[in-house]
Amino acid sequence: MTDWLLPLVPTYGALLLGVAIFLSCFAVPIPASIMLLAAGGFVAVGDLGLVPVAGAAALGLVAGNEAVYWLGRGGGGRLAGYFSRRSRHVARASALLARRGGPFLFLSRWLFSPLGPYVTFAAGAARQPWAVWCAWGRAGELIWLALYLGLGYVFADSLEQASDMAFNVLLLLGSLAVTLFLGIRLFGARQRRRRRRLPDARETAPEGPDA
Repeated sequence: MTDWLLPLVPTYGALLLGVAIFLSCFAVPIPASIMLLAAGGFVAVGDLGLVPVAGAAALGLVAGNEAVYWLGRGGGGRLAGYFSRRSRHVARASALLARRGGPFLFLSRWLFSPLGPYVTFAAGAARQPWAVWCAWGRAGELIWLALYLGLGYVFADSLEQASDMAFNVLLLLGSLAVTLFLGIRLFGARQRRRRRRLPDARETAPEGPDA
């Protein structure tokens, strides 16, 4: 599909990109990341405009994820059955959401993007508050868009080089995100232990002489 879609990017531009990204939110096997890299390259050489490309990509991503979230929340229709038939992926996404919540939702938008549609559907089915889902999800979507569009722009001469660089950057950002997350968890656990020890210290402190 990649060999068929990529030559169409400079011709149909932002419209094709927006539709492709929208469909990818429904787990349709479309190479949305590669298409976004290619679009960045075409922007760099002047064949496409940055504003239409970025706007169409953002619109397709937001509209697609919103549709899947509310589809999961409603739990009806043929498309809901489409996701339910892939219960293994949805179950895995639901388990990770239950354990990690917002941070995993954030990472599913760019680091674990193949799981993104199932995470979105699971978040809706679990009735995760829309504001929470939106805050974590939008932050991850912004990273995905900026990363692939930006690298495609910088490495316009070589799509393969841009793809390799995207993989390396994802690993780096993912490592930093996990390190930050673990650091925050460790700091929070340390603070909780300190708060638990304070009452014990007060109870065991020797009493002073009576006034």
